[in-house]
Formats: sequence, C-alpha cells, structure tokens
Amino acid sequence: MNCEICDFKNPKGSVTAVIIKNGKLLLLKRNQEPFLGKWDFPGGYMDQGETPEQTVLREVKEELGINGKVDFINWFPGTAFWKSEVFPVLNHAYLTEIKDEIILNKEENSDYVWQDIGDIKPEEIAFDSNQSIVKYLQKNIVNFSELRDLIRQLDSSANIDEINFYRSLLNGYLSKKVVDGKLVGAGWIYARQTLLRKQAVLEDIIVDENHRKKGYGEEITADLIRWAKENGVQVIELTTNPKRIAANSLYQKLGFNLHPTNHYLYMVQ
Repeated sequence: MNCEICDFKNPKGSVTAVIIKNGKLLLLKRNQEPFLGKWDFPGGYMDQGETPEQTVLREVKEELGINGKVDFINWFPGTAFWKSEVFPVLNHAYLTEIKDEIILNKEENSDYVWQDIGDIKPEEIAFDSNQSIVKYLQKNIVNFSELRDLIRQLDSSANIDEINFYRSLLNGYLSKKVVDGKLVGAGWIYARQTLLRKQAVLEDIIVDENHRKKGYGEEITADLIRWAKENGVQVIELTTNPKRIAANSLYQKLGFNLHPTNHYLYMVQ
C-alpha cells in the first residue's frame, strides 16, 4: 500500500534540558542505543498534546527525579534514529533551573557528570542537535566567576544568582572584552517594545581596574550601540552614578544626552 504520509519529512519535536551549576554543564551517560555509552543531555521526544515546556519538565522529572524551572534558549534542527530509519527532529533547548539533589533513573542513563563547558568536545556528545547546543553554549556563555568578580568592582554588595546571569544572556546582548584569555570588561543591553518606540536599556558596563584607561569601556559601549542599531532600537537609555566622572564623560562623548527625570524603584515583595 502506498503511504503518502510516509513521504513527509516533517521534523519530530524533541527537547533538551541545559542545566548549569558553577559554570559546569550536566551530562548523562546513555545506557541504551542509539549512542550507547556516549554523553547526552536530559531530554526526549514530545508526546501528543504536550508543549515543549511540559515535555522538558516531564523528562527532567523522569530522568533526574526532580522538578525544574525553564527558560527557552533556541531551536536546534538535527536528526535522530529509530531502528534503521533516520528522521529529522527540531530540538527545543531550555535553560533549566534545579534545586533538589539528583536521583538518577538508571533505566535510561548509567551515570552523570558536571563538565566545564569549554572542555566539552561536541563530537563526543550524542545526537547532532545536541552537538549544536554545545557549540552554541561555548560561543555565548561567559565564565560566571569572572563576570561576578567584574560586577563586584562596580558594586561590592552585588549578590549575583548564577541562573539569573544565564537568563540575562538569553534576554539581551553581552559585549565582552577578553585579553590574553581573561574577561577584563563587559556591558549588557536588552531591548523592549514600549507603546511609543522600541528602546533598549544599557546596564553594567565595567572594565577591570587593572585594565582601565585603555579605551576598553568606549569599545564595549560602541559595540552595544552597534547591536542596538542592528536590532531596530530607536532610543537607548542608561543610568549611572554622577560620581563616576570618567563614565559620565564617556557617555556624553558618545552622544548620550542627560535626561532630567525622577528615577523611582518599587521593590515588589
């Protein structure tokens, strides 16, 4: 019998949980085919009627015995296998926050490890879509401890939650200055659509105290302005302490105008 639907190569929906702790990525060792013995992520295929978010939470519960909280990262197309068949998948990657201790389900995975993101070899990870996720993380994830130390030079009382740091990378753009393999400067910007215009907020521009007066702050700020222009932003706003003389001078040099306004904060309990 001719099966017309068999000719359709529509991708099957799958999900991957990206779990990071202390800058290390959680990997599971597969104990079944395909890719028996290779490292993998928590995840699996979407069931009928499920959203990707529901699927990743279910898979984390089934494989790790814990509940999670997820934020979407990106889509990663790839391929998967069933018996002798190769078929396309569309993998939905989610940054996943976990707080409880892992109780590994050994029916699917025999072991787990926390691995430095930069040390992972993508070709050693099961499934091509997961290999693409590793490459994405290695390109976009900044060393958390280095950035935390930088921010504390800006505000010594700052207590940065690691998962919130990764969420901020998903919701905006981080400009980085790296010298001799070390992060020495950074700045963050995110866009938002208001009723009047698309505008962006520029935050947390900081250069390591040992690398100042080298033009790195101007380089970072110019890169953030470039990103804003490329993303259709019409207005960029920022706030800075009036006592930061050098910073205020730099912003005015680059075309920022002082906007007299009352800046209020309301702490939601």
